Amino acid sequence: MRTAKISRKTGETLVEVTINLDSGSSGCIDTGLPFFDHMLDQIRKHGNLDVQIVAKGDLQVDPHHTVEDVGITLGQALKKALGDMKSIKRFAAAYAPLDEALSRSVLDISGRPGLEFRCKWKRGMAGNFDLDLIHEFFQGFVNHAFVTLHIDNLAGENAHHQCESVFKSFALALKTSIQIDRSIGSDIPSTKGVL
Repeated sequence: MRTAKISRKTGETLVEVTINLDSGSSGCIDTGLPFFDHMLDQIRKHGNLDVQIVAKGDLQVDPHHTVEDVGITLGQALKKALGDMKSIKRFAAAYAPLDEALSRSVLDISGRPGLEFRCKWKRGMAGNFDLDLIHEFFQGFVNHAFVTLHIDNLAGENAHHQCESVFKSFALALKTSIQIDRSIGSDIPSTKGVL
């Protein structure tokens, strides 16, 4: 089983992530930020992941530390759970609509962190959640998962819909990229022989 448990403790947050890439969509998410929990739940459900994320942060200061540290810890957990990365599909692209909103995510489990994030939110807030923090989440994730990720919100008039379509498209791309592809045998999917 491809599993990992990561705990990250700083002066600002305590984040614990447990992940199982092969046992299906279950788990629970509690960051103290209901909108963010709702977005993370898209990853769990549409990524078909067994994941538990619990975070306690200095929300009285700002949600920034919590959101970024959840991204970091989830990235570390994914990297650890993937292990030697033999036989994974590695590349994936996915589109996800939500009503008028449409987003695309393209993912390469490359061993190289990189994020291209092109989302122009129609509003800066979804409820009381600052949507600028979504970039910080994905930046923390790619830096510690060592993946290359391109995210584009292609359409949308409602900021909640835009953001949720981003997370759904990411979840679908992640689901495909981590799948085992028996047709490539037990090789690492790279001409270099390493990721």
